[in-house]
Amino acid sequence: MTDRVLELLRSHTDLAELAAFPFDFDVSRAYHVEAVHLASGSSLEPIAGDRTGGTYFLCGGTAVLHASSAGDAVLLADSVGEAIEILVRLPGRRQNISTELDEEDLLAEMRAADEELPKELARELDAQRAALISGLGLPDRPLVELLALAESAAGRTEPDHVLLNSHKLCAYRLDESFRQPLRDVVLGPGRETLERMRSGDLRAREDAAEDAVLRAGVLRAAQYDRRDDDLPLLRFLLECESAERTEWFEERRLAAVLVALHGQDGDVRLLRSATAGQVTDSTGALEWARAEEAKRHGREVVGESEFTWIELAHRQGRVEHARVALIRMLDDTGPDADRLRELSRALERIGDHAQAARAQFNLLSLQDTPWDCASEAYVLARLERRKGDLAAAGRALERARAAVGADGATSDRVVPQWHRRGLGRLITEQHLELTLAAVEAGDAELARTTMAHGRVLLDTIGKESAKALSQLSTRAKWAVAGLRPPGS
Repeated sequence: MTDRVLELLRSHTDLAELAAFPFDFDVSRAYHVEAVHLASGSSLEPIAGDRTGGTYFLCGGTAVLHASSAGDAVLLADSVGEAIEILVRLPGRRQNISTELDEEDLLAEMRAADEELPKELARELDAQRAALISGLGLPDRPLVELLALAESAAGRTEPDHVLLNSHKLCAYRLDESFRQPLRDVVLGPGRETLERMRSGDLRAREDAAEDAVLRAGVLRAAQYDRRDDDLPLLRFLLECESAERTEWFEERRLAAVLVALHGQDGDVRLLRSATAGQVTDSTGALEWARAEEAKRHGREVVGESEFTWIELAHRQGRVEHARVALIRMLDDTGPDADRLRELSRALERIGDHAQAARAQFNLLSLQDTPWDCASEAYVLARLERRKGDLAAAGRALERARAAVGADGATSDRVVPQWHRRGLGRLITEQHLELTLAAVEAGDAELARTTMAHGRVLLDTIGKESAKALSQLSTRAKWAVAGLRPPGS
């Protein structure tokens, strides 16, 4: 559905001209300086520009995002009408205005901003404001309400309105004052449930017992807000973790640490079970817990790895929060192989194969041994294929083959006996997967070329590895055989 105010601006020249000057919302400049898209995948339409090269976008058909030509982007309003109200009635330096000002103070700020303009423009500004607001049928809201709307919108830029450069995939910047730390987002439910449990709310205990993800948040909240009388509820949480035995053993270990730090003899049996026999007595339990606390379960929330909150966000279903955090981390990461590898794997887990491939490409460029190059190249091939760039996947596999010497090269710069190792199987598997993807995409040339390499690899790798890939290789061979002959 088209926005009513936007339609009025597009269909009434007088209103459009007034919006463009002096209020700098020019619908005739509905384009941006570079290709961009939203990280969330929501629709994005440029609807106006400003005199500095910035652009106003309509997101999801309703909200308005402003992106500067310098690489900053912030959600301005929930509708075009609200955006016009904010641009017309609030001072241009609204981002520096305190939200604690009352209406009279805001009016004074607006008058001060007007006085900075040339006198002839300042005299006409009130009349122009009134004409545009009236012509668009917008309400005459108090300035404090408009400022609150603007602040609320800016604070909701993340995670759903993060703008990406479509070529480089890096995110536009957002002022830190508008960003809520991810840890506060994901710890919110756990903190609330922990307080309910402390007050004796039986339903809160049931919720924590039934929901492993919520329980993880409760344990993290208890880790950073420790109280001497929490032992009974910590014991309860450890019993839940020990009974369920989920794959998330880290929470079971954390619960054990929090219980063991109380140093009670009566908890030794529970701790012995939870720690697989690492704890055998209360003295040993306390020593073990203090060592674990020093290594990984400290008391300062700011010292926790950001990946902890990203993983918890993912488990909570907050995929966009996790995605944005990972993208911003990737943007800030230099030539750090370990961090790039962790980012690549985390992005792949949440299903963002394009960003994972970006991290993996940078990681591959840092490898200086044939084994590491081949290992990271086949991963890059997998990610490029999954994001849909089959040609890039083919190039990655070419780098993997060169690294292991699959082309017949022999030197100390290739991986010896690669075909007898698991690496050979993994590289071969990616050739077969790419063959199938190329056939499905209708790229016959890539399918045939990749399958040709795949056949050589199947004949080269160990028999057990080739046998394990037999079903996949059969599918790939039949898929290529079904292609039309070249030139037909």
